[in-house]
Amino acid sequence: MTSCASSYFGHNVLTVQEAEKTGDSDAEVLAFAVNNNRAILTQNRRHFIRLHLEQPNHNGIIVCTDDRDIKSLAQRINQAISKEESLTNKLIRVNRPQQ
Repeated sequence: MTSCASSYFGHNVLTVQEAEKTGDSDAEVLAFAVNNNRAILTQNRRHFIRLHLEQPNHNGIIVCTDDRDIKSLAQRINQAISKEESLTNKLIRVNRPQQ
């Protein structure tokens, strides 16, 4: 998902694998993102919505529903974040269209 968004829209994307954060808790991933001035893009909706409520000071959290149409998902993500002047402290929800 993230590499698709990067390749389609030129976003600077760093995966948890590239950041060597695989296996870290969600709170640790959020702390890493905050410390490195990065937003989070995740399909782990439940945990990161909760973290947003518990820790509202962050660089943005984008939660997505699972979608096998990666190109369409990347387009919806780009549209959602392009509407925002800033992602700071925001929770952005990107949902798969109803079939």
